[in-house]
Amino acid sequence: MRLHHLLALSEKNQTLYDRVLEHFAAVDYTLPNVDQERAALTVDEKFWLSYECILRFLRATNWNAGSAIKRLEETLKWRREFGLYDKITPEYIEPEATTGKEFLFGYDTHGRPAIYVSPSKVGAEESHRTIQLTVWMAERAFDLMGPGVETLALLVDYADSTKNPSFGMCRTTLDIIQTHYPERLGLALIAHIPWLLNAFITLLTPFMDPYTRQKLVFNPVINENGLFRTAADAEAWDADSTTRIFEPAQLIQEGWNGSQQFMYSHCVYWEALVKLCEERRSRMFVAWHRMGGNVGIKEWDVKVAVRDETIDAHADVGGTLTENGQLQS
Repeated sequence: MRLHHLLALSEKNQTLYDRVLEHFAAVDYTLPNVDQERAALTVDEKFWLSYECILRFLRATNWNAGSAIKRLEETLKWRREFGLYDKITPEYIEPEATTGKEFLFGYDTHGRPAIYVSPSKVGAEESHRTIQLTVWMAERAFDLMGPGVETLALLVDYADSTKNPSFGMCRTTLDIIQTHYPERLGLALIAHIPWLLNAFITLLTPFMDPYTRQKLVFNPVINENGLFRTAADAEAWDADSTTRIFEPAQLIQEGWNGSQQFMYSHCVYWEALVKLCEERRSRMFVAWHRMGGNVGIKEWDVKVAVRDETIDAHADVGGTLTENGQLQS
Protein backbone atom coordinates (compact mmCIF):
# COMPACT_ATOMS: atom_id res chain seq x y z
CA MET A 1 0.00 0.00 0.00
CA ARG A 2 1.27 3.44 -0.85
CA LEU A 3 0.91 5.86 2.05
CA HIS A 4 1.91 9.17 0.45
CA HIS A 5 -1.69 10.05 -0.40
CA LEU A 6 -2.70 9.64 3.26
CA LEU A 7 -0.11 12.16 4.41
CA ALA A 8 -0.86 15.86 4.59
CA LEU A 9 0.58 17.82 1.69
CA SER A 10 3.11 20.53 2.37
CA GLU A 11 1.71 24.04 2.29
CA LYS A 12 3.33 24.65 -1.12
CA ASN A 13 2.03 21.42 -2.64
CA GLN A 14 -1.42 21.94 -1.17
CA THR A 15 -1.56 25.32 -2.87
CA LEU A 16 -0.57 23.73 -6.18
CA TYR A 17 -3.14 20.97 -5.77
CA ASP A 18 -5.85 23.53 -4.95
CA ARG A 19 -4.97 25.46 -8.09
CA VAL A 20 -5.46 22.39 -10.29
CA LEU A 21 -8.63 21.35 -8.46
CA GLU A 22 -10.18 24.80 -8.76
CA HIS A 23 -9.41 24.85 -12.48
CA PHE A 24 -11.36 21.66 -13.17
CA ALA A 25 -14.04 22.11 -10.52
CA ALA A 26 -15.15 25.52 -11.80
CA VAL A 27 -18.87 25.52 -12.59
CA ASP A 28 -18.26 26.92 -16.07
CA TYR A 29 -15.25 24.73 -16.88
CA THR A 30 -15.03 23.35 -20.41
CA LEU A 31 -12.29 21.42 -22.18
CA PRO A 32 -10.32 23.73 -24.48
CA ASN A 33 -10.39 23.25 -28.24
CA VAL A 34 -13.41 20.94 -28.11
CA ASP A 35 -16.78 21.43 -29.79
CA GLN A 36 -18.94 23.50 -27.45
CA GLU A 37 -21.68 20.89 -27.17
CA ARG A 38 -19.12 18.33 -25.95
CA ALA A 39 -16.80 20.63 -24.00
CA ALA A 40 -18.28 20.13 -20.53
CA LEU A 41 -16.92 17.29 -18.41
CA THR A 42 -19.03 14.15 -18.27
CA VAL A 43 -19.85 12.26 -15.09
CA ASP A 44 -17.25 9.61 -16.01
CA GLU A 45 -14.60 12.28 -16.44
CA LYS A 46 -15.38 13.93 -13.11
CA PHE A 47 -15.15 10.51 -11.45
CA TRP A 48 -11.76 9.95 -13.10
CA LEU A 49 -10.48 13.35 -11.90
CA SER A 50 -10.00 12.18 -8.34
CA TYR A 51 -7.78 13.61 -5.63
CA GLU A 52 -5.20 10.89 -6.30
CA CYS A 53 -5.40 11.35 -10.07
CA ILE A 54 -4.58 15.04 -9.78
CA LEU A 55 -1.66 14.24 -7.46
CA ARG A 56 -0.31 11.62 -9.88
CA PHE A 57 -0.17 14.20 -12.66
CA LEU A 58 1.32 16.84 -10.35
CA ARG A 59 4.10 14.48 -9.32
CA ALA A 60 4.65 13.47 -12.96
CA THR A 61 5.19 17.16 -13.84
CA ASN A 62 7.42 17.83 -10.84
CA TRP A 63 4.65 19.81 -9.12
CA ASN A 64 4.15 22.28 -11.93
CA ALA A 65 0.45 23.13 -11.74
CA GLY A 66 0.27 24.60 -15.23
CA SER A 67 1.93 21.56 -16.79
CA ALA A 68 -0.29 19.21 -14.77
CA ILE A 69 -3.41 21.00 -16.01
CA LYS A 70 -2.20 20.77 -19.60
CA ARG A 71 -1.40 17.05 -19.33
CA LEU A 72 -4.70 16.30 -17.62
CA GLU A 73 -6.60 18.09 -20.37
CA GLU A 74 -4.62 16.25 -23.04
CA THR A 75 -5.41 12.96 -21.34
CA LEU A 76 -9.10 13.80 -20.96
CA LYS A 77 -9.25 14.42 -24.71
CA TRP A 78 -7.20 11.28 -25.46
CA ARG A 79 -9.55 9.13 -23.36
CA ARG A 80 -12.45 10.39 -25.46
CA GLU A 81 -10.65 9.90 -28.76
CA PHE A 82 -9.40 6.45 -27.78
CA GLY A 83 -12.97 5.44 -27.00
CA LEU A 84 -12.66 4.46 -23.35
CA TYR A 85 -16.18 5.61 -22.48
CA ASP A 86 -18.11 4.40 -25.51
CA LYS A 87 -16.26 2.45 -28.20
CA ILE A 88 -14.09 0.02 -26.23
CA THR A 89 -16.83 -1.99 -24.56
CA PRO A 90 -16.47 -5.61 -23.38
CA GLU A 91 -18.37 -6.70 -26.49
CA TYR A 92 -16.07 -4.74 -28.79
CA ILE A 93 -12.80 -5.92 -27.25
CA GLU A 94 -13.78 -9.54 -26.52
CA PRO A 95 -12.63 -11.02 -29.88
CA GLU A 96 -9.11 -9.84 -29.07
CA ALA A 97 -9.17 -11.59 -25.68
CA THR A 98 -10.30 -15.10 -26.64
CA THR A 99 -6.79 -16.62 -26.72
CA GLY A 100 -6.00 -15.54 -23.16
CA LYS A 101 -2.99 -13.50 -24.26
CA GLU A 102 -3.83 -11.01 -21.52
CA PHE A 103 -5.77 -11.62 -18.32
CA LEU A 104 -6.05 -10.45 -14.73
CA PHE A 105 -5.26 -12.87 -11.92
CA GLY A 106 -4.18 -12.38 -8.32
CA TYR A 107 -2.36 -9.65 -6.38
CA ASP A 108 1.26 -9.09 -5.41
CA THR A 109 2.46 -8.57 -1.85
CA HIS A 110 1.67 -4.84 -2.13
CA GLY A 111 -1.93 -5.51 -3.15
CA ARG A 112 -1.32 -4.62 -6.80
CA PRO A 113 -3.53 -6.53 -9.25
CA ALA A 114 -1.57 -8.58 -11.77
CA ILE A 115 -2.01 -8.56 -15.53
CA TYR A 116 -0.51 -11.60 -17.26
CA VAL A 117 0.69 -11.21 -20.85
CA SER A 118 1.70 -14.09 -23.13
CA PRO A 119 3.32 -12.77 -26.34
CA SER A 120 3.30 -16.31 -27.78
CA LYS A 121 -0.50 -16.07 -27.97
CA VAL A 122 -0.48 -12.86 -29.96
CA GLY A 123 -1.58 -13.55 -33.54
CA ALA A 124 0.64 -13.13 -36.57
CA GLU A 125 -1.26 -9.97 -37.48
CA GLU A 126 -0.87 -7.35 -34.77
CA SER A 127 -3.56 -4.70 -34.77
CA HIS A 128 -4.60 -1.54 -32.99
CA ARG A 129 -7.10 -3.66 -31.11
CA THR A 130 -4.20 -5.37 -29.32
CA ILE A 131 -3.29 -2.00 -27.81
CA GLN A 132 -6.95 -1.39 -27.01
CA LEU A 133 -7.08 -4.69 -25.10
CA THR A 134 -4.00 -3.73 -23.09
CA VAL A 135 -5.58 -0.40 -22.10
CA TRP A 136 -8.94 -2.05 -21.35
CA MET A 137 -7.24 -4.60 -19.07
CA ALA A 138 -5.39 -1.81 -17.25
CA GLU A 139 -8.68 0.01 -16.67
CA ARG A 140 -10.18 -3.18 -15.23
CA ALA A 141 -7.16 -3.54 -12.94
CA PHE A 142 -7.90 -0.04 -11.63
CA ASP A 143 -11.48 -1.15 -10.92
CA LEU A 144 -10.17 -4.04 -8.81
CA MET A 145 -7.60 -2.12 -6.77
CA GLY A 146 -8.23 -1.91 -3.06
CA PRO A 147 -7.97 1.25 -0.94
CA GLY A 148 -4.55 2.83 -1.11
CA VAL A 149 -3.38 0.88 -4.16
CA GLU A 150 -2.72 2.97 -7.27
CA THR A 151 -0.40 0.78 -9.36
CA LEU A 152 -0.57 -2.57 -11.13
CA ALA A 153 1.89 -5.40 -11.72
CA LEU A 154 2.58 -6.64 -15.24
CA LEU A 155 3.84 -10.21 -15.75
CA VAL A 156 5.12 -10.92 -19.26
CA ASP A 157 6.15 -14.49 -20.11
CA TYR A 158 8.18 -14.86 -23.32
CA ALA A 159 8.32 -18.65 -23.10
CA ASP A 160 7.41 -20.25 -26.45
CA SER A 161 7.38 -16.86 -28.16
CA THR A 162 8.92 -17.06 -31.62
CA LYS A 163 8.89 -13.38 -32.56
CA ASN A 164 9.33 -9.93 -31.09
CA PRO A 165 6.38 -7.54 -30.95
CA SER A 166 6.56 -4.80 -33.55
CA PHE A 167 8.67 -1.80 -32.56
CA GLY A 168 5.87 0.57 -33.57
CA MET A 169 3.31 -1.16 -31.37
CA CYS A 170 5.67 -1.14 -28.39
CA ARG A 171 6.43 2.55 -28.91
CA THR A 172 2.72 3.37 -29.06
CA THR A 173 1.91 1.36 -25.94
CA LEU A 174 4.86 2.85 -24.06
CA ASP A 175 3.80 6.37 -25.04
CA ILE A 176 0.26 5.73 -23.79
CA ILE A 177 1.51 4.42 -20.45
CA GLN A 178 3.98 7.24 -19.87
CA THR A 179 1.77 10.07 -21.10
CA HIS A 180 -1.70 9.12 -19.96
CA TYR A 181 -1.10 6.73 -17.05
CA PRO A 182 1.64 8.34 -14.94
CA GLU A 183 2.54 6.43 -11.78
CA ARG A 184 0.23 3.55 -12.63
CA LEU A 185 2.85 0.90 -13.43
CA GLY A 186 4.14 -0.63 -10.21
CA LEU A 187 6.35 -3.35 -11.70
CA ALA A 188 6.83 -5.05 -15.06
CA LEU A 189 8.21 -8.55 -14.56
CA ILE A 190 9.54 -10.04 -17.80
CA ALA A 191 10.41 -13.74 -17.72
CA HIS A 192 12.08 -16.22 -20.09
CA ILE A 193 13.55 -13.53 -22.31
CA PRO A 194 15.00 -14.95 -25.55
CA TRP A 195 18.41 -13.57 -26.50
CA LEU A 196 16.99 -11.92 -29.61
CA LEU A 197 14.75 -9.76 -27.42
CA ASN A 198 17.71 -8.15 -25.63
CA ALA A 199 18.62 -6.09 -28.69
CA PHE A 200 14.98 -5.10 -29.13
CA ILE A 201 14.78 -3.89 -25.53
CA THR A 202 18.02 -1.98 -25.99
CA LEU A 203 16.45 -0.14 -28.92
CA LEU A 204 13.33 0.64 -26.91
CA THR A 205 15.06 1.76 -23.70
CA PRO A 206 15.91 5.33 -24.87
CA PHE A 207 12.19 5.99 -25.26
CA MET A 208 11.49 5.06 -21.62
CA ASP A 209 11.52 7.70 -18.93
CA PRO A 210 13.60 6.93 -15.81
CA TYR A 211 10.47 6.13 -13.77
CA THR A 212 9.41 3.45 -16.25
CA ARG A 213 12.89 1.95 -16.62
CA GLN A 214 13.26 1.41 -12.90
CA LYS A 215 10.03 -0.59 -12.87
CA LEU A 216 11.36 -3.24 -15.26
CA VAL A 217 12.56 -6.54 -13.78
CA PHE A 218 14.08 -8.98 -16.27
CA ASN A 219 14.07 -12.70 -15.56
CA PRO A 220 12.89 -12.48 -11.93
CA VAL A 221 13.74 -15.39 -9.65
CA ILE A 222 10.88 -17.82 -9.09
CA ASN A 223 11.13 -20.62 -6.55
CA GLU A 224 8.95 -22.53 -4.07
CA ASN A 225 8.73 -19.42 -1.86
CA GLY A 226 7.37 -17.16 -4.58
CA LEU A 227 8.71 -14.54 -6.96
CA PHE A 228 11.65 -12.22 -6.24
CA ARG A 229 13.54 -9.48 -8.07
CA THR A 230 16.96 -11.11 -7.69
CA ALA A 231 18.63 -14.31 -6.55
CA ALA A 232 20.00 -12.41 -3.54
CA ASP A 233 16.45 -11.43 -2.51
CA ALA A 234 15.31 -15.03 -2.85
CA GLU A 235 18.19 -16.40 -0.80
CA ALA A 236 17.76 -13.80 1.94
CA TRP A 237 14.01 -14.25 2.20
CA ASP A 238 12.34 -15.39 5.41
CA ALA A 239 8.87 -15.00 6.89
CA ASP A 240 9.74 -11.56 8.30
CA SER A 241 11.30 -10.07 5.17
CA THR A 242 9.58 -7.91 2.57
CA THR A 243 11.63 -8.87 -0.50
CA ARG A 244 9.05 -11.26 -1.95
CA ILE A 245 6.97 -9.75 -4.76
CA PHE A 246 4.43 -12.57 -5.20
CA GLU A 247 3.41 -15.38 -2.88
CA PRO A 248 3.02 -18.78 -4.61
CA ALA A 249 -0.74 -18.75 -3.94
CA GLN A 250 -1.05 -15.56 -6.02
CA LEU A 251 0.84 -16.92 -9.04
CA ILE A 252 -0.35 -19.24 -11.77
CA GLN A 253 1.57 -22.46 -12.25
CA GLU A 254 2.11 -22.29 -16.01
CA GLY A 255 5.21 -20.21 -16.69
CA TRP A 256 5.38 -18.73 -13.19
CA ASN A 257 5.74 -21.77 -10.90
CA GLY A 258 2.86 -20.67 -8.67
CA SER A 259 0.47 -22.92 -6.80
CA GLN A 260 -2.61 -21.88 -8.80
CA GLN A 261 -3.35 -24.37 -11.58
CA PHE A 262 -5.13 -21.75 -13.63
CA MET A 263 -5.85 -22.43 -17.29
CA TYR A 264 -7.52 -19.67 -19.27
CA SER A 265 -11.01 -20.66 -20.39
CA HIS A 266 -12.51 -17.70 -22.20
CA CYS A 267 -16.15 -18.79 -21.96
CA VAL A 268 -15.82 -18.95 -18.15
CA TYR A 269 -13.31 -16.21 -17.39
CA TRP A 270 -14.53 -13.36 -19.57
CA GLU A 271 -18.10 -13.22 -18.32
CA ALA A 272 -16.95 -13.44 -14.70
CA LEU A 273 -14.39 -10.65 -15.12
CA VAL A 274 -16.79 -8.31 -16.88
CA LYS A 275 -19.50 -8.92 -14.28
CA LEU A 276 -17.11 -8.42 -11.35
CA CYS A 277 -15.71 -5.16 -12.74
CA GLU A 278 -19.09 -3.75 -13.72
CA GLU A 279 -20.50 -4.48 -10.27
CA ARG A 280 -17.45 -2.99 -8.54
CA ARG A 281 -17.49 0.12 -10.70
CA SER A 282 -21.22 0.58 -10.22
CA ARG A 283 -20.81 0.47 -6.45
CA MET A 284 -17.91 2.92 -6.61
CA PHE A 285 -20.09 5.34 -8.60
CA VAL A 286 -22.85 5.06 -6.00
CA ALA A 287 -20.37 5.83 -3.20
CA TRP A 288 -18.85 8.69 -5.22
CA HIS A 289 -22.28 10.25 -5.82
CA ARG A 290 -23.04 10.04 -2.10
CA MET A 291 -19.84 11.99 -1.45
CA GLY A 292 -20.91 14.79 -3.78
CA GLY A 293 -20.15 13.38 -7.23
CA ASN A 294 -17.58 15.95 -8.25
CA VAL A 295 -13.95 16.45 -9.15
CA GLY A 296 -11.37 15.85 -6.40
CA ILE A 297 -13.08 13.14 -4.36
CA LYS A 298 -10.58 10.67 -2.93
CA GLU A 299 -10.33 7.20 -4.45
CA TRP A 300 -9.39 6.08 -0.95
CA ASP A 301 -12.73 7.22 0.50
CA VAL A 302 -14.73 5.68 -2.34
CA LYS A 303 -12.95 2.32 -2.13
CA VAL A 304 -13.09 2.18 1.66
CA ALA A 305 -16.84 2.75 1.45
CA VAL A 306 -17.20 -0.08 -1.08
CA ARG A 307 -15.00 -2.37 0.99
CA ASP A 308 -16.94 -1.70 4.16
CA GLU A 309 -20.24 -2.31 2.40
CA THR A 310 -18.90 -5.61 1.08
CA ILE A 311 -17.84 -6.69 4.55
CA ASP A 312 -21.26 -5.76 5.92
CA ALA A 313 -22.95 -7.72 3.15
CA HIS A 314 -20.97 -10.84 4.08
CA ALA A 315 -21.64 -10.59 7.80
CA ASP A 316 -23.89 -13.27 9.23
CA VAL A 317 -26.87 -12.68 11.50
CA GLY A 318 -24.68 -12.73 14.59
CA GLY A 319 -22.48 -10.00 13.17
CA THR A 320 -19.40 -12.13 12.46
CA LEU A 321 -17.73 -12.25 9.09
CA THR A 322 -18.19 -15.21 6.83
CA GLU A 323 -15.08 -17.05 5.66
CA ASN A 324 -14.93 -14.93 2.49
CA GLY A 325 -15.91 -11.68 4.18
CA GLN A 326 -12.98 -9.72 2.80
CA LEU A 327 -13.14 -7.84 -0.47
CA GLN A 328 -11.94 -10.41 -2.98
CA SER A 329 -11.52 -10.49 -6.70
